[in-house]
Amino acid sequence: MIASEIDIDIRFSETDAMGVVWHGNYLKFFEDGREAFGKKFGLEYLDIHAKGFVTPIVKSEIDHKAPVYYGQVIRVITRYIPTKSAKIQFEYEVINVTTGQLCATGKTMQVFLDRDSRELELISPDFYKEWKAQYDL
Repeated sequence: MIASEIDIDIRFSETDAMGVVWHGNYLKFFEDGREAFGKKFGLEYLDIHAKGFVTPIVKSEIDHKAPVYYGQVIRVITRYIPTKSAKIQFEYEVINVTTGQLCATGKTMQVFLDRDSRELELISPDFYKEWKAQYDL
């Protein structure tokens, strides 16, 4: 399994009236994790787009475990989940670096669409098969 990590400082604008990170921001943190993963492992959105595809999220899950507050630091761990299907799956852990607590876990699933026609690709694109082979996935 391949994974990446990114640390994020929690900004005031990411909190709600109770001073807790608003639950919807976790999807943004997952995206930050995917972008860090893409940079580390050569699977960046702009590269996918240049190859003629887009990869929208079709499923997401979040389990909230502990609150995070303004001024704290979180670490998003993003793990690639191999699949034979023409999709990209990740699992996430959000750890509060300040307290050491596991704050959230989650998953996302993305599919491949032709960039221009927006038609669903039922077979993995060649570049994705090559990418997976590079990491023996």
